[in-house]
Amino acid sequence: MNTRFAKLTLATLISASIGLSPLTVMAADPAPASAPAAAPAAVPATPAPAAQQDKATKKAKKQAKKDKKAEKKAKKKSKKKAKAAQEPVAPQ
Repeated sequence: MNTRFAKLTLATLISASIGLSPLTVMAADPAPASAPAAAPAAVPATPAPAAQQDKATKKAKKQAKKDKKAEKKAKKKSKKKAKAAQEPVAPQ
């Protein structure tokens, strides 16, 4: 009876330790939080202005396209309103 109980206790302790081991590793490992912060520092600072300039030109083009589209939409809407105002209303 004692050996059965001892085996059951031992098996329970082993399975619990196996189940909890990933949690203890994650709690004790501070490396993932500090590793991404170190990576951007290694990038040289000289290409950044060129990248920013490229982003700025892309953004300006996108904004110009958006403005052109909005202007076109407004024209179409006003044209539609003018056409609706010209047509006589049918009596009911």
